[in-house]
This record gives sequence, C-alpha cells and structure tokens, in this order.
Amino acid sequence: MPALITPFRDGCVDESALRRLVAWHIAEGSHGLVPAGTTGESATLSHEEHGRVVEICVEEASGRIPVIAGAGSNSTNEAIALTRHARAVGADAVLSVAPYYNKPSQEGLYRHFAAIAEVVDIPIVVYNIPGRSVVEISVETMERLSRVANIVGVKDATANLARPSRERHACEKSFRLLSGEDATALGYMAHGGHGCISVTANVAPRLCSAFQEACLRGDFGAALAMQDQLMPLHDAMFCEPSPAPVKYAVSLLGFCSDAVRLPIVEASDTARARVREAMEAACIACGTDA
Repeated sequence: MPALITPFRDGCVDESALRRLVAWHIAEGSHGLVPAGTTGESATLSHEEHGRVVEICVEEASGRIPVIAGAGSNSTNEAIALTRHARAVGADAVLSVAPYYNKPSQEGLYRHFAAIAEVVDIPIVVYNIPGRSVVEISVETMERLSRVANIVGVKDATANLARPSRERHACEKSFRLLSGEDATALGYMAHGGHGCISVTANVAPRLCSAFQEACLRGDFGAALAMQDQLMPLHDAMFCEPSPAPVKYAVSLLGFCSDAVRLPIVEASDTARARVREAMEAACIACGTDA
C-alpha cells in the first residue's frame, strides 16, 4: 500500500494530479492507499487540505481498494477530529501516529490511542515510528492496544526485525502487522508480517505489490529477486529528506510536479541523478519532469 504523496501545484494541493495518481495505483495493482501521512506531507497541510486529500482518495477509490487515511496528531483531541472526519467521508480505516514532540509515557501512549478508539468507530492502525516521533510504542503497550476492539494493527517503522515475531506472540491473533520500512520489508514478512505501507510503492506499485504477494504465499526466492531489483530504489527514496526524492521520482512518471513544502526542499541535482539511476535499475521508465 503506497504511503501516498500529496501533489502540489502553485502552492496548492493539485487535486487533478491526485485523482490521476489514485486511478493509476488501482490500475497498477496497489492493495490499498494511505493518504495524508508522513509521505503525504500531512505536517504541512492545513486541516481543510488534509480533509480534502482524504475525500478525494475515497471518492476516486470508490470502494475498489481500501483507503487508510492518515489521522494522527500529537494532540489527542486533534487526532479524534481527524479520525471522525475520515470516518464521515467513508475511509475504511485510519493510520494514527504515535504522538510526536510531547514524549508521552507508555501509559500516555496507550491512553491516547484508546481515547481515539473509544469515541470513533473505525479500524485504527497505530503507527510506530520512533525516528520521527521520538517515542517508541513498546511490545507490552502494543499487546494492550491489540485488545482494544477497533485497534486492528500496526505500521512498524522501527526497522527492528525482532518486533514482528515478538508482537505475533504478544498480540491478539487478528492484529495485523504492517512494515513501514521498505528496505527491511522482506525480513519483516519472513517474521510473519502481513503487508507494507510503502514509500517506494509510489513509484513502483506493480512491482511492490508483486513482491508482497510473493511473500504472502511464502515464495521468498521470488521475493528476494524482487528485493534485489527494488533495493537501490528503496535507498534512493531516502537519499535526502523524504518526500523530496519520491516526489521527484513521481514527477518523472509525468503525474505531478516535484514541489514540496518548507521546511522540506526539492531534491538536489545529486539526488535526482541517484533517483533516475535507481528507477532505471528497477526497469521503471522515466518520462520528463511534469
């Protein structure tokens, strides 16, 4: 499932480009869409823009694939409001990040997610990304969260490949384990993961979907071959602060400009060359900058 970029043009959300992207991802075999998350530059979207991005994805997907809307915040009340909006416009689930900057305790983390789940009846995927949020949701806290009826899974961007095995033992059997780190997704799936919310899938949705399908049927030989093809692209997507490299890559596919919002800046010439090289290595045809 791509952690979908948010296209911009002339300082505004490029709604027509976003609609084209959603249609393309469906045609290319993406298993779901995750708009308004980290890669979607949610931190720089106004509340109105955030809501509109989710609405467009739900409208364009039209039930063909699920939409897991970014709805996290370091304010519990704001996260509840974003989650309520996602449910109201028809999102299938939400992605809710661990509260960043505040540095809550494990009890604070548990109560934050439990409070959202208590007041909004929608499936919730918690997002564990200590590199950005500074706090890490422990396995013990994840076990408690897995017992909350509508907290259904985790997006794990810890790159700790012991986590999925430990969480499979600790959490409810129905709890879904999703990798949030492309480079280690192969190992994560081998440890019993159920899928990936992927940055690279913005650029190579068909190949990323095929990779996940191979993992899910236990064909790790085929998955390894695809991993080798994708690895330079995984690295290139983070050669400079995300989402600048991935936005440049998508611009090469002709869908949108590579515009980002401050404090992120556009990819440098060095990064652009690396992205092009990685796309060619993955057999992804580049067009011209949009």
